[in-house]
Amino acid sequence: MANVTLAHTSGRAGSPLLGRIISRGMAHGALLILSVLFFVPFFWMITSSFKINSQLSAFPIVWVPNPVTFEHYTVGLQQVPFTRWILNTLIVCAFSVLGTVISCSMVAYGLSRIDWAWRNALFAILLATTMIPDQVTFIPLFIIFRNLGWVNTYLPLTVPSFFANAFFVFLLRQFFMTIPKELSEAAKVDGASELTIFTRVILPLARPALATVGLFQFLASWGDFFGPLIYLSRTEQYTVSLGLTFFQGEYTSQFGSLMAASTVMLLPVVVLFFFTQRTFIQGITLTGIKG
Repeated sequence: MANVTLAHTSGRAGSPLLGRIISRGMAHGALLILSVLFFVPFFWMITSSFKINSQLSAFPIVWVPNPVTFEHYTVGLQQVPFTRWILNTLIVCAFSVLGTVISCSMVAYGLSRIDWAWRNALFAILLATTMIPDQVTFIPLFIIFRNLGWVNTYLPLTVPSFFANAFFVFLLRQFFMTIPKELSEAAKVDGASELTIFTRVILPLARPALATVGLFQFLASWGDFFGPLIYLSRTEQYTVSLGLTFFQGEYTSQFGSLMAASTVMLLPVVVLFFFTQRTFIQGITLTGIKG
């Protein structure tokens, strides 16, 4: 009788375990299939940049280039000032990331660590601005920057970053609220000001969240198309995204060179995410702990 009861109990315990194994296997299988579907276009783009011209339009598709050629990189990228475009993009990204991290962290600190009247109401208004489409503000902002004489400069692409972004303020505020207030109170007892607490206590603890915000802003600035399209008109001022569109329009028939330029544009983003993915995932996880 005891053996029958033990076997029955083991069967009931094993059934949920088997169900979890099957569900996890199905989930991982679905993720693997989706990963392959997303990876195939990138693989085809990269391999096409190394193919000879006859293989670019071959059917069936030639997935592995044979022979491998670097002609599209050496010849295609020399037809346009691609190096200058990359430098322009890095300049815009650097100032945008710097301005975003500084301004958003200060605003988030004021909305999460300092008690003052109408704080929550102002935060609600700030979040409400995220529902305004960018297309609504393009024309008013262009008129303002034109009157300031900033058109055909990088100022419209960088200066707004120093006035905080509502979404990034929300992320940093969520993280700052998880830091115990006892740390700030202990620093105040020692005579520290709010600025000292912000720079010496809060910011060192918020490195994962700050890195996440910086990475988000870098990706947004690197791939921004409408901003440079609206405010920049000279070819030597173009960023990578706008320059790639120009390249596509001018050299439509040079498909291999277009794939080479696209690969060069994508490579820095992939390398950056590869080296910062742990910090990125940690920052995303921690900013959602507390509402």
